[in-house]
Formats: sequence, C-alpha cells, structure tokens
Amino acid sequence: MINKEKDPSLEEQNLTSTGAEETPLTLTENLDLTVASNKETDIEFEETDEAEDELEKDVDEEINISKLKAKNVTHEEFDWDKFEKSLVGFSDAERTEIEQKYNQTLSTINTSEVIDGTVISMNKREVVINIGLKSEGVVSLNEFRYNTELKPGDKVEVYVENQEDKKGQLILSHKKARALRSWDRVNESLENNEIIKGYIKCRTKGGMIVDVFGIEAFLPGSQIDVKPIRDYDAYVGKTMEFKVVKINHEFKNVVVSHKALIEAELEQQKKGIIAKLEKGQVLEGTVKNITSYGVFIDLGGVDGLIHITDLSWGRVNHPEEIVQLDQKLNVVILDFDDDKKRIALGLKQLAAHPWDSLDQNLKVGDKVKGKVVVMADYGAFIEIAQGVEGLIHVSEMSWSQHLRSAQEFLKVGNEVDAIILTLDREERKMSLGIKQLKSDPWVNIEEKYIVGSHHKAKVRNFTNFGVFVEIEEGVDGLIHISDLSWTKKIKHPAEFTAIGESIEVAVLEIDKENRRLSLGHKQVEENPWEVFETVFIPNSVHEGTILEIFDKGALIALPYGIEGFCAIKHLIKEDGALAKIEEKLPFKVLEFSKNAKRIVVSHSIVYEDKRKAEETPVKETETKKSVKKPKNNLEKTTFGDISGLAALKEEMEQNSKKGKKPAKE
Repeated sequence: MINKEKDPSLEEQNLTSTGAEETPLTLTENLDLTVASNKETDIEFEETDEAEDELEKDVDEEINISKLKAKNVTHEEFDWDKFEKSLVGFSDAERTEIEQKYNQTLSTINTSEVIDGTVISMNKREVVINIGLKSEGVVSLNEFRYNTELKPGDKVEVYVENQEDKKGQLILSHKKARALRSWDRVNESLENNEIIKGYIKCRTKGGMIVDVFGIEAFLPGSQIDVKPIRDYDAYVGKTMEFKVVKINHEFKNVVVSHKALIEAELEQQKKGIIAKLEKGQVLEGTVKNITSYGVFIDLGGVDGLIHITDLSWGRVNHPEEIVQLDQKLNVVILDFDDDKKRIALGLKQLAAHPWDSLDQNLKVGDKVKGKVVVMADYGAFIEIAQGVEGLIHVSEMSWSQHLRSAQEFLKVGNEVDAIILTLDREERKMSLGIKQLKSDPWVNIEEKYIVGSHHKAKVRNFTNFGVFVEIEEGVDGLIHISDLSWTKKIKHPAEFTAIGESIEVAVLEIDKENRRLSLGHKQVEENPWEVFETVFIPNSVHEGTILEIFDKGALIALPYGIEGFCAIKHLIKEDGALAKIEEKLPFKVLEFSKNAKRIVVSHSIVYEDKRKAEETPVKETETKKSVKKPKNNLEKTTFGDISGLAALKEEMEQNSKKGKKPAKE
C-alpha cells in the first residue's frame, strides 16, 4: 500500500514551483522535479568544466534517473541519504567503479610541482596554458623565445608557483620548469645522441652562448658550420638544432655542436667525391678560407688546399694577393690521400711555366734588370721576369772579403742591374752578381798600392793577433799587433784603436793571388830605436815610472815614451822595501838591444854604485900611504947597498957583452 500522506517538503516545493493550489504529488513526480533541478546544476557546471559536466550527465541522467524510474519505490522505502549521494539502486562494486571514474577526472596538482600543460592560445606577449584546473595560467612569451615554432595545442612543461594568487590567477613558469629538468634532459640527450633545439643568446670569445633547456651552453665557432664563419653576429637570436658533445659535471659546463649534425652527411659526400678524383683532373671550386700558408677550396662537399707555393709561378707574400673569399676558380688536382681525406690542389699548374718562355738568347755574362722580391741574410732574390728569379749571393754584392748582411746593400722593392753568373734552364736556377758591374780592384793592385806607400784605412775588425782594415771597397789588409807601435807593448788591438776609426798604414807586402795585404802602422814613422841607441846607452841613469809589476819583474815607463824591463831583485830600494806601482825612481840601463827592441834597467844598482863611489876615496888614501913607506925605506938604504947594486949592474953589463948570464949568488 502506498502512503498517500502529503509530505510537507514536497508540498512546499510544489507550491514554490507551480504557484498554484496544493496538489498531492506522487513519488515519481517528486523525483522528476529533483532530476530537473540536478539538470540545471549540471548545465551550470558544464560552463566551468566540460569534463565534470560529462560525468554528471552520464551518472545522474542516464544511470540514476533511468534506474530510479525503472523501480517503483514507495515513500517509506526511499533512502534519502543514498539519494543525496546519487547512488540509489547501486551495489557497492558499482559505486566503487563510479567513484574511480569520477576521481580520474579530478586534477591533483600541488604547488612547486613540474607538470605538462597544453597551449590554449598565445599573443605577442603571453601564452595561455591549461594544466587541468578550473583556470588557465599565463606565461610570458619571452620564456619560449628558444622555440619560435610554438603554437596552440603544443605540450609544454610548467612549474606551478601558486594555484591561486590574490586575484585568483594561476601562476605558472616555464623557465623554472626547464631549469629543474634541464640537467636530466641534457644528460639524456648526450647518452641517447638526441638532437635538441637551442636559442643563440649572444657572442662570446671563441664562439656563442646557447640557451638549452634553460642552461647556458657553449657553442665553439668551429662547431657552428662546416664552413668557416665570418659573421658570428648573424647567428645571434636564431633557434637551431644541436647535439650535446661534452658535459663537465664538475663545473656544470655544456658544449654543443651544430656542425656534428651535418658532418655525417658530408662524410658520405666526401667519400663519393674522392672516389671519382684523379690526379691532373681540373675542377671548379669556391674559395672557402684564406690562411697565411694557403687557400682552402670547396669542391662541393669536400675541401682541398692550394699551398701558397702553388698559387703562382711568381713570388707570393700572401694568398690574398691572388684570390678572394667566395671566388670561383678552376684548380688542378696534384695529389690526394684516401685515408686522411686530404686533397692537394694547384692553380699555377694551369698556366705555362715562365722559364719555358724565357729569352733563348740570354746567356752567362749578360746584363739584366730586375726587382728585389725577397731578402735573406745570405743574399737577395731578384725577379727579372714574371716567375723567373735569380739569386745574388752576399759575396757577389761587393768585392770586399769582409762579409756583411745582404740588407746593407739592398732592400725589397729596389730596382737593380746585375750580371748573369750561372744559368741552368733545366734546373730553372740562375745566379747573379752586382759587384761585377765594377772593375776588380785587385787587377792593378801592385800599381795602385806600391810596397812602402802610405795610405789611410778604416778599422773593420779585431783579432788577438792584429787589426783588419779596409783601404777601399774590396781591398782589405791586416796590421799585425807587433806593427802597431815602435815603443809600446800592446796586448790587444783594442788598447790602441777602435772599430770604425781611421788609421794611417804603410804597405809592407802584397799577396795578389790570395788577395791579401800586409800593412803596418808604426812604419809610417821613423824607427826611434836608432835615436834611442844614443840616449839609453848602457850604465846611463834615467828616471822612470813603474807601470806594472808581475812575477818576474816590472814594466818601467822611460822618457820619450819607451818602456823598459826591470827584474824583481832590481826593484829593491835602498831601505830594503820593494818598489810599488806608479812610484818614480832612477833606473840604470843594464842592456839595450835595438833589434830586439828591449831595454833592461835596474834601480838597485843605482844606489849600490853610489855607495861604492863613496867608499872609493878611502881606499885611494890607503894606497898612497902604502906607496910612501917604500920610498922612506929607500931613503934609509945604506951606501953599501948602493955599491952592491952598482957592482951587480956592472957585472950584468959585462955578461951581456960576452953573451953570458950572470951567475947566481
């Protein structure tokens, strides 16, 4: 039996909705009203969240309502608690399944979490991203500048800073999300050899700075492209694909390369091109790079080198004199290496060699004119025609045997005349000389520099045994150290003169065959030893100054600039002390040799002779006394003695007449 008592809540609900008189409502009618109310709620929910609206339709309308209508439930049997939960007529298993489906539609997002979102829309300043909440987040477009291809519908990672700020706005950050995941992604890219995108931020020394996953990575200049980069600024602000080639975990450094992406493809192209190469083959190429030692040519995927010596038959100081960047030209293959992928190219080989067109009438002894193109210490290279050069050795620049640097005679760019000394057309070599333009001074040397003649010369060099001088260009001579001075003993020529000074010389000897002159300086003056022979006679005393003392003796400066030798034992003074340097003392000449140019003197003998002189008068007095005594004795001789002597004298005279000797007594 159905209880037909009126339910107060239903009556009130009915009056409110219809505005009519009280009319009893059945349970089915009440359920219809409730469902209608739920539908209105569902419609409002649909405007805010499409996913939740769908579930309400499925659960409330299609399942609950259909099942409730299918059952004829009395008012007393109706479970209002279950009805409020919209689970009337369901088993526990069904209820659990429905709850799981519903929970899957709800977003469980926490603050400070990195999640994936979907780009809803974007403008010039902002990007709107949906992460599954009731409101969308807005991210600055600057955070996506590395990705110029971003469009609505793309999946991006964002960091939830705040689910709802004071204005109710969802705060997201793409930059922070990239930073949190950046190192993991960079390491994965290196391990998996993945291709990643990066934004070139700016230039730096040696390369570029690239934003990769929020990390500043280094892109070396050599890794930007297979071709040399001339304008690095052109790449700033671009988004390009890269490969991670190196990671330094200690210093958090990342190195990327764009060149690595295209090298594999180019390597295959190189193999194909090199397989078709042949020596002597002429190809067209483009100047890719210019260095001080040559030019790199792009042959269409493979590079070759033209060495600077293969650019022109003539002298080339720098390749830029011949070619320019991006210039197209024909080159010939000289050689190539399959293993090392090296190709040697030539440009000058496409033209005839200049030596082949050299004048056939040109011969040794001819005079030619050329331009100095290269200078070296040993000589100068003269270009007499385009690609034809000759060497002037430094010894062929002057008749002088005093070798000097070639830079003292010539400079690069000088126009000079020269004589051909040797000419080898097969070896393509030529030697030249410029001294041959002047006459050889040694041809008439004996007439110009007669032995005994005096001349002025310039000091060129010193040796331990003498001085090398130059009388004129090509005429050198030697002054022996013994021929520098008549009077002084010189240990080294630097004590007497200096390099570059002028000195007067006399010709002593000429060796024309070996081009040598023997000269003397002291011979310009008369030999003073002939005069000294009359001044420094033995036993003469002269004042002298001690110049130097050595083991065996001392060097004494005597008058007229002459020097003498004094032994150590002759340097002892009267008081027994040894004489000192620069002390002036009287010296007696013991020995004089004009030929050996030697004077030996002594100081000790001077005061010894003086002492002897003082002792001599005493001895003479004693001698006189001894002579006087015999006279006194004679005076005291008796007359008998005298008569005896007279008898003896007479007997001697008689014996002499008879030829007999006197008899002994």
